[in-house]
Amino acid sequence: MRLDFNKKQTDTREQAELTAALYECHQKQEFLRLSVRTLLQFIKEFAFDLKELGSDRFKRDISVLGEKFDAGKKLRKTQACFHKQKKHIRKFVDRQKNYLAEREKELKDIIDLLAKAMVALDTDNQQYNQKIYKQSEKIEQITRLDDIKKIKQSLKQELENIQQTIRDKQNRDSKKLKLLSKKVSTLNHELKRAKVDSVTDGLTGIYNRKAFDRHIQELISKNPAAHTSFAILMVDIDNFKDVNDSYGHQTGDRVLLALADKCRNNIRSEDFIARYGGDEFIVVLANTSLRDAGQKAKKLRKTISGTRYSLEDIKTGHTLSITVSIGVSIYRKGDSLKTITDRADKALYVAKRAGKNRVASEDEINSG
Repeated sequence: MRLDFNKKQTDTREQAELTAALYECHQKQEFLRLSVRTLLQFIKEFAFDLKELGSDRFKRDISVLGEKFDAGKKLRKTQACFHKQKKHIRKFVDRQKNYLAEREKELKDIIDLLAKAMVALDTDNQQYNQKIYKQSEKIEQITRLDDIKKIKQSLKQELENIQQTIRDKQNRDSKKLKLLSKKVSTLNHELKRAKVDSVTDGLTGIYNRKAFDRHIQELISKNPAAHTSFAILMVDIDNFKDVNDSYGHQTGDRVLLALADKCRNNIRSEDFIARYGGDEFIVVLANTSLRDAGQKAKKLRKTISGTRYSLEDIKTGHTLSITVSIGVSIYRKGDSLKTITDRADKALYVAKRAGKNRVASEDEINSG
């Protein structure tokens, strides 16, 4: 009996040690998972955001790899995904290196061009200097005149010539500088315009689908470190086809503009709005719970339905009112761009099916 008692003590101690070891292993696994996600995020941010390098696809691949680590799937599947994505990462790194090498060569060519321009400028200055030198020789000759009156008259004339030479050069330099400044300003303006146009909806002036996708990907990537939640409101105009059919597409465009302004004026500066496509808009509410997002959506729906728009091109003084249906979803751990938008879209469908001019959250999807 004593031996059995000692054996039980030994078993209990070994079991406690095993439990502690398993806990330590779990903690290490969680730390490694977060470390991998953080490193993957750093890799994404280190990549240049350039279409010709295929940066969008590269960042999506990195996100997929991060989701695999987070999903906690079997080791074999995670390993297979890692080895597949490793090849893509290597190819992207090589493309980025080649891109930098090409840009370095272009920079050297620009430096050579500037050097040649400096030589040309130096030549221009040499001509100026030669002209000044010749005039200084004339002044020296003037000093040899015996008649003071002649000296004064000649000196005055040569001083005027020197001043005119200086003014001519200043005018030439000023024109060159203005022309160069104008070219630089035009290039900067075109660059900024192109950058804005790539993420802006042409009709409403708010962000487009591409900008929304990028914004959500960034929020999801930063979430493991930031631990903040966000909500999505998918807003769809009810019976928008009837507006186009009854009043024409110009009036339909004005309705889209008015709705974009209404949404923009009813969100905070830290929130995000984009035209998702057609008559659908999408709002991203930062640091918001599902309940608060639902309240915000109801307030927005009520504001829109209570607004009357005058149709100035119709002589009867007719006014038009619109309603919207809104689907609400909240970011949950493990979400991707697709999963969170799919839930908002399904919630929107619930609101439409319930009679439109309504708000439905993702909690109503199954019950709806």
